[in-house]
Amino acid sequence: MSPTELASRYEQVRETLESHNQQHVLTFYEELDDAGKAALLDQIDAQDWAALADLVQQYVVREPDIKLPASIEPAPYYPAEPTAELKTKYDEARALGEQMIRDGKVAAFTVAGGQGTRLGWDGPKGTFPASPIENKTLFQLFAESIIKVRTKYDADVRWYIMTSPINDAPTRAFFAEHDNFGLPAEAVTFFPQGTVPSFSTDGGALLADKGTLATNPDGHGGSLLALFKSGAIDDMASRGVEQISYFQVDNPLVRCVDPLFIGLHALDGAEMSSKMVQKANAAEKVGVFADVDGKISVIEYSDLPDELANATNADGSLKFNGGSIAIHVIALNFVRKLNAGAFGLPWHRAIKKVPHVDLATGAAVEPGAPNAVKLETFVFDALPLCEKSIVLETIRADEFGPIKNAEGSDSAATSKALQTDRAARWLESRGCRVARDASGNVEAAIEISPLTAVEPTDLDNDSVPQRVNPGERVSL
Repeated sequence: MSPTELASRYEQVRETLESHNQQHVLTFYEELDDAGKAALLDQIDAQDWAALADLVQQYVVREPDIKLPASIEPAPYYPAEPTAELKTKYDEARALGEQMIRDGKVAAFTVAGGQGTRLGWDGPKGTFPASPIENKTLFQLFAESIIKVRTKYDADVRWYIMTSPINDAPTRAFFAEHDNFGLPAEAVTFFPQGTVPSFSTDGGALLADKGTLATNPDGHGGSLLALFKSGAIDDMASRGVEQISYFQVDNPLVRCVDPLFIGLHALDGAEMSSKMVQKANAAEKVGVFADVDGKISVIEYSDLPDELANATNADGSLKFNGGSIAIHVIALNFVRKLNAGAFGLPWHRAIKKVPHVDLATGAAVEPGAPNAVKLETFVFDALPLCEKSIVLETIRADEFGPIKNAEGSDSAATSKALQTDRAARWLESRGCRVARDASGNVEAAIEISPLTAVEPTDLDNDSVPQRVNPGERVSL
């Protein structure tokens, strides 16, 4: 770009920014070289500043007033174990789901834009070692699960992985280094999610450095926009995919492709469906499924009034007992419908610590306390937009062992214990005697590779040990 073209472009960008009171992001423009100037203008041009101005007024300079509907009821759900009346439907659903997998109508989709910072891990969260004995990474566990499904059903199951701008290159390099963990290269597709500027609490966009806007990923709800904008949806459609099995990167117990869930979703003609677990207690920090004006919705734990969170049924069980665990099946055509007009998921406001440049001095600022607003969308906010949506209960110990924290709850330690316990139960279901202490805790380390089994019936009786003794390490 010639100096004249660069100057002309600068004037256009400056006018746009001034019209939305964001011209301060050009404070250090003249200190940049030509390449730096062009890169900053590119980043600014990529933003819809008119739309952002509305978001700043609604979500940044003031905290939006959350108004719950007058009538909220617990969401209906399919139980983890079918009643006698549902047994035939579950059998039909599983058969349908398995056939859809064989026919190539199902793709796996992992939301993997996060870094392992909270875990003390320097790299994409999916590269974190998560299994109890072999220390397989989250990505490897998912890859092996998908390989097992491909071989079990002789199916061309594709895997789509949404990264973020900060971890896209390291994620691709990690897969290349490990030869896609045995998956064909053409079976794995990467694309980054979108970003939005981070704002000071007075509404000004922040600079990460003198030539770069401070941005943050647009939330897991942005996955439905990124699927469309990246061309992933068109790629899926060209391969005959009809349903997308959605899960997030931090849960090594997830069933990446579940034929029963897929089949129930398809049988009922649902557009987006969800799995739930029974809440551990009223205070557990998970969203809850609710029926709001006849639509399945998720209400964030922070938005659910105490009187509803603590409400109980006649038997003492929680009335709002359905905890959201970020596992969904989404119809491809529903993603198209969401993107047919203005992408309409609501935004949410999060106050966070965001490093930035001091506009007066140009010095880097590392805030010691939350100083900025990050805007993000949540994927479950698409549920009320569905014509039809279902919820399927799953057993927490079977499918929910997330790794979110370095220690304490939802940590690698708790997840590995859950993985070991599930593996023990699977072995016991095949006749193995597993050493347990008086409290029922497994007294051994056990790991079952997804290549071996993604459900207990996959285990070959000849390969299942007769006993697992105290202190033993068993890896199958």
